[in-house]
Amino acid sequence: MNETKPIAGAIYQHYKGKQYRVIGVGRHSETLEEVVLYEALYENSLGRLWSRPLGMWAELVEVNGEMVPRFKFLFN
Repeated sequence: MNETKPIAGAIYQHYKGKQYRVIGVGRHSETLEEVVLYEALYENSLGRLWSRPLGMWAELVEVNGEMVPRFKFLFN
């Protein structure tokens, strides 16, 4: 698993197509696990700010038989 930390302020695209801006990397207050805080760049009735464990953010997922990053860096 590639746990390269995302760049604060950079735009990433989720493998399903939506785009997000990374706010930064922090720690879970109980487990101290690193988490990525990111903002949805589209209207979302569930909220704009999200977090995900760094390990999940950086992992590869299978799409149509090909391994691709869950979040792909677009630009900073």
